Amino acid sequence: MDYQLHPFGDNGIMIELGTTISLDIQKKVRAVASFLDQNRFEWMIEYIPAFTTVTVLYDMGHHELVKDGHYPYDKACEKLREGMAGLLLEETQDPRVVEIPVCYGGELGPDLDFVASHNGLSIEEVVRIHKTTTYNVHMIGFAPGFPYMGGMSEKIAAPRKETPRLTIPAGSVGIAGNQTGIYSIETPGGWQIIGRSPIQLFRPFNNPPSLLQAGDLVTFKEITYQEYIDWEDRDDKNH
Repeated sequence: MDYQLHPFGDNGIMIELGTTISLDIQKKVRAVASFLDQNRFEWMIEYIPAFTTVTVLYDMGHHELVKDGHYPYDKACEKLREGMAGLLLEETQDPRVVEIPVCYGGELGPDLDFVASHNGLSIEEVVRIHKTTTYNVHMIGFAPGFPYMGGMSEKIAAPRKETPRLTIPAGSVGIAGNQTGIYSIETPGGWQIIGRSPIQLFRPFNNPPSLLQAGDLVTFKEITYQEYIDWEDRDDKNH
């Protein structure tokens, strides 16, 4: 597997696996993440998978990295190269498929009309295209648990809003360019909101706290507004 190592801040190593976003590069990202899951170095604090990279944060003072006068960065790079030698894509597990329920349009999807008119489609066509596609989670970022997902049809692509909203509710499903994503917490944002899910994506007391992980596959299931309300009521009673 081809890759390059670069310093990242004071205590990080960026493993660069490519320069373009693609399924092939995502497979490499998943392979490296799987390797790090199964071979957790004592000096590794955490790793962060992204579109084309995996960043490894390490403990600069760990005895394994500083013994014999080594620079921590050089020694950590050496250990990564040794461990990743011969790493094959076939070693990755089949991706997990997660179904996310969504209520489209109305007060929960205030920008659905814009996405439809921007693309010369009906609202029903936008919903059909969005919910019948399988999406790949490229990375988690922007906010805790927020999935950046690729694979969306260009037929429903739409630009970000010129003026971001100050508040977007958790669970909001949005479109920005040719990506779709789900707001995991209430936050400002500029994506075009086409619906909302009652599923809680960020669960701070769970391990891991993010429902979705890089490499997951996501499908959407359309639900009615009443189903959305009933789902939220059940969740409230269970907390």
